[in-house]
Amino acid sequence: MIRETSLALQGYLRHGHLEKVYENGLAHRLRNAGLKLEQQVPLKVYDEDGTILGEYVADMVVEDCLLVELKACRALANEHVAQLLGYLRACRMEHGLLINFGAPKLEIRKFKL
Repeated sequence: MIRETSLALQGYLRHGHLEKVYENGLAHRLRNAGLKLEQQVPLKVYDEDGTILGEYVADMVVEDCLLVELKACRALANEHVAQLLGYLRACRMEHGLLINFGAPKLEIRKFKL
């Protein structure tokens, strides 16, 4: 559902907007579709022993189990992948989506730890 909704939003807005515009548009459409989600969610970052090291603000958390990181850049880079994987590990979440609205063609990559 998130892939289809992202594709529809990309088709409507095209590329060239700020990341926040895509975030708000995707959140609006997913809520209208009945999904539970939160935007700009503070997540605690843990060390191996459970010590809280700080916080990260996730672009979006869907149904309390999927971390969504949005980008509005020319192309996804290895640094973006490393960022999402680091967030998943540190925040102890298992599933993540990396979505880039900034390229002429929508880029979506799914990750599972």
